[in-house]
Amino acid sequence: MTELANPHRPAGAATPSPSSPARVVEFDIDGMTCAACVTRVEKALAKVPGVARASVNLATERARVESDAAVEPVQLADAVRKAGYEATLVADAGAGTAAQVEAPVVTPPTTELELAIGGMTCASCAMRVEKALAKVPGVARASVNLATETATVHSSAGSADVDAGALIAAVTKAGYEATLIAPPVPADALDTSAAATSGDTPATTPADRKQAQARRELAAVVVAAVLTLPLVAPMFGEWFGIHAMLPAWPQFVLASIVQFAFGARFYRAAYRAVRAGAGNMDLLVALGTSAAYGISVYELVVHPGDMMHLYFEASAVVITLVRFGKWLEARAKRQTTDAIRALNALRPERARIRDGAGEREVPLAQVRVGTIVIVRPGERVPVDGAVLEGRTHIDESLITGESLPVPKQAGDAVTAGSINGEGALTVTTTAIGTETTLARIIRLVESAQAEKAPIQRLVDRVSEIFVPAILAIAALTLIGWLIAGAGGETAILNAVAVLVIACPCALGLATPAAIMAGTGVAARHGVLIKDAEALEIAHRVSIVAFDKTGTLTLGQPSVTAFEPVGGIGRDDALALAAAVQRQSDHPLARAVVDAYQRAAADNVLVTSGSVEAARTEAPHATASRAVAGRGVEADIDGRTFALGSTRWLHELGIALPDALAARARELEAAGNTVSWLMTRAPQAPQALALIAFGDTVKPTARAAVERLGRMGIRSVLVTGDNRGSAASVARALGIDEFHAEVLPDDKARVIRDLKMRHAGIVAMAGDGINDAPALAAADIGIAMATGTDVAMHAAGVTLMRGDPALVADAIDISRRTWRKIQQNLFWAFVYNLIGIPLAAFGLLNPMLAGAAMAFSSVSVVTNALLLRTWRGTTSRAG
Repeated sequence: MTELANPHRPAGAATPSPSSPARVVEFDIDGMTCAACVTRVEKALAKVPGVARASVNLATERARVESDAAVEPVQLADAVRKAGYEATLVADAGAGTAAQVEAPVVTPPTTELELAIGGMTCASCAMRVEKALAKVPGVARASVNLATETATVHSSAGSADVDAGALIAAVTKAGYEATLIAPPVPADALDTSAAATSGDTPATTPADRKQAQARRELAAVVVAAVLTLPLVAPMFGEWFGIHAMLPAWPQFVLASIVQFAFGARFYRAAYRAVRAGAGNMDLLVALGTSAAYGISVYELVVHPGDMMHLYFEASAVVITLVRFGKWLEARAKRQTTDAIRALNALRPERARIRDGAGEREVPLAQVRVGTIVIVRPGERVPVDGAVLEGRTHIDESLITGESLPVPKQAGDAVTAGSINGEGALTVTTTAIGTETTLARIIRLVESAQAEKAPIQRLVDRVSEIFVPAILAIAALTLIGWLIAGAGGETAILNAVAVLVIACPCALGLATPAAIMAGTGVAARHGVLIKDAEALEIAHRVSIVAFDKTGTLTLGQPSVTAFEPVGGIGRDDALALAAAVQRQSDHPLARAVVDAYQRAAADNVLVTSGSVEAARTEAPHATASRAVAGRGVEADIDGRTFALGSTRWLHELGIALPDALAARARELEAAGNTVSWLMTRAPQAPQALALIAFGDTVKPTARAAVERLGRMGIRSVLVTGDNRGSAASVARALGIDEFHAEVLPDDKARVIRDLKMRHAGIVAMAGDGINDAPALAAADIGIAMATGTDVAMHAAGVTLMRGDPALVADAIDISRRTWRKIQQNLFWAFVYNLIGIPLAAFGLLNPMLAGAAMAFSSVSVVTNALLLRTWRGTTSRAG
């Protein structure tokens, strides 16, 4: 085992934190079908002045834009619209926060009104409604959410109350509809009026609208299939010797309906792409099916009696299959967002509060910080809070991944969304809305799924030239077959097959589908991954540097050794020590009392269903007093007892036997703090017991280090604790390199040194404020959610439980996700490399090409969904 103590111990310096964008806006993008669409939307957004970064995710159909404060959402939506797509604003972090940091402004409490807005269709609508509301006298701020179709109006409490009628009139004048959802709610107090407990919610949500869209899409596929079946059925009849071809004109009618009614979406999207000077999957489908349909119409007009050269079934089947494939793809993509939907489902809509009027139910939006909330057995906890009264067990599995219910009592924290067990609780609210742990988890997972992994940017560059290349190959196929002497029909059909089979959808979905599935399953097991880049980096980790206190150890002192001296019994000595320390709130005093209570519980005798008292009861101590720098003393039954340091023991002139002194030195060398229980008799002070305090290693720590070792990952200990304590923990866990007595800034230097000495990715796992510089300096930071918010903000991965075993879980899910990305990209490329030549050489007809293209993206998403079968350490142990 190697101990590398840092020789430099300079005063801590502030660590610069990465600057945040002034504004972060998210849009739902409608009309994207492939990776080429993604690239085009990103480029359109990036061209807007003030945009620092734009990231578009095909799987979630969402764009995330980081920009200057001055960039308005309507500018971004217009840029997307000009590129040929539709943008719907779903989130706006707002602007102006930077200025507020410099000079905090104390604002008066405000009153809120919430309105349901009807008639909005885009981001510009939302902006118009906001501007109309802002002009109403007394309105301090208006915020419109296009996704929920609601508006929240804030008015200054110092002014006259804003008339709801005036707000509705302003919205109506702007060309939209408005309905009051809830009466005014003071922001700094709970509205106790009975009317406040009622109120409607918006009729639809984005999820409802997508579900309705999916139903419409399925209906369209079914109708298109019914119309296409008569065109295809004769082909199957030929296999059985049945010759019953549908007449030419009925074929024309059926194919025309499918081509221009159910294929209209491809024409619209292709037109937008061409208008934007680019190409996408819809352009390929529109060109291919139009060619097959056009040649059939030509043959019908020129050779009306020739039924053998009509290819209406080819165009109709391709459109039907492609739409069927898109429906399957959308259905599979919805499954990748199961984690977000499951987390959102944890939010209760109402809460039971206690106030001067007694207990009553109110909408959750009416609850404020400080409100007393009652949680009955079996109910979900509606808010983050602290338990005031009651005992119970709470199921936090969907939030922390903890498989067993967690005991809760007065003073313990509870989390919104967790399920109460057998006991009723009275909880004081500490966080609501977007500030709850559940809301933060949802934001973190959504952010990770919206981000684009570095490898996806390479794929986007490839897909950018993919469609033009396919158009060129199709043109060469057409020319080549004509030069080879084939008929025009054969040349066109083979070119059509090339256009149809070349689908860049699979390329666009390969990476985001795997990332969504990976981050979703990780969240269900208590591992929150901040962004796609962290997920991609984590699979290459070769070294994990662990903080000690709170990460590998429990972070609180406990009695590691209690050895009586001079013939006194262990139980008697421990009872005396507990009596001396009972009035103190020092951590070491609590450790002594806890050790006594555990020993007393072990001494309880259970006989014939009755419980007898412990054999040794703690005596009553009086005149308890602290002795500065030495310890605590108290009077018990007329005698003075002391519990304190070795220094105090020597000052009292108490001599120790050589064996006992050696034992004390041995414990101190192992990193323990040694104290003594003594009598203060004036004539003959005496040592009664040696007490050693240490920070206990977490039960799963050694198994975590061993599992990392089996994964080929080396563990290193980095701690600010003393050398003896570091060596003891490293030895207990099997860690062969440790760095002791390291200050916060030095921890970052140790991480940088590890990165230089080892050609690999270095991860840092910690939980405290002092770990933040090291977490930021590491290639990937892994923070314990049981620690500080500063640590979590600096880390790329957050573990919702203080379990070091989750470190290996995080790396394992990253590795599995990375393998899925590689598999998806491999099959997406191989599919095209094989399919396009087959189509070009006439070995694949348009209908088979359409079927293959329709299922290619479905197979990619389905492969990614296999990640949902992954089980974490806790699940496997259970």
